[in-house]
Amino acid sequence: MYVEHSYEKRGPLPQWQSSCKHLFCPCYPEDGYDLANIDSKSLLLSMKKLQQPDGSQFRTPVTVTLGVFFLSAAPGVLFLSAAPEMAGVGSAVRRIYLAVYNWIVFAGWAQVLYYTILALWESGHEDVYGAVERPLQFAQTAAIMEILHGLVGLVRSPVSATLPQIGSRLFLTWGILWSFPETRSNILVTSLVISWSITEIIRYSFFGMKEIFGFAPSWLLWLRYSTFMVLYPTGISSEVGLIFAALPHMMASQRYCLRLPNKWNFSYDYSYTSILALAVYIPGSPHMFKYMLSQCKKALSKSKTV
Repeated sequence: MYVEHSYEKRGPLPQWQSSCKHLFCPCYPEDGYDLANIDSKSLLLSMKKLQQPDGSQFRTPVTVTLGVFFLSAAPGVLFLSAAPEMAGVGSAVRRIYLAVYNWIVFAGWAQVLYYTILALWESGHEDVYGAVERPLQFAQTAAIMEILHGLVGLVRSPVSATLPQIGSRLFLTWGILWSFPETRSNILVTSLVISWSITEIIRYSFFGMKEIFGFAPSWLLWLRYSTFMVLYPTGISSEVGLIFAALPHMMASQRYCLRLPNKWNFSYDYSYTSILALAVYIPGSPHMFKYMLSQCKKALSKSKTV
């Protein structure tokens, strides 16, 4: 969209046009153009102070529309260009991206749940991890993008709530289950992946539908903000139990440990990191549960008023 202000006067260069030179916005091409240095605010303020040949003030009937705008100069013509439609395009691209992201990760978690049930039916809980390893690693690692979404403002979820939850799950996925195979046959793996997968299937389908249609069904809204009351405690208990189960294997294998002497003169014990992670669960778990409970009350009360 262009808002054009045209000057039809020809002949000698009027006073108000010659005054434009100091603004890096010359009105004639022989003066050259330096559009990169235009200060639009200073330009508009200066134009309001300019005088016409008769001594009267020159008025600039320029209406700035909300949006992204830029200034350009041409022989005898000053254009103020506005692009409010760019905001609409950006919003559409954002919604398409988030919809695709949510449904792809939804498919990953649906695979996890399907293969879990199949493994339980055919063999038992000892084979659950082997059946779900790849889709579990894909779906859980993809959640890193949610931290980036919060940082750049694509979503409104606070990073302070997203980071510890995703960090703890990545620690379990890669730092415990993948790193210490001895834990994979533990029955807590089954309760862990069932709790995670049901929670995420509901969550990603909820956000996926909101991005596509602008709303989610009331039953899905209820599931989104109610099932955590059961699935969060079972998931957290499974996480803590698997870290405890892995501790003896960490100490025996010395995996990821660094002992003295070494050229860095530094020692590190991975089991201490795991114990520290367990300590974080003590204040972190109640905090997260209270946060989700407050979100539940807010969302469900809002849906009733609507």
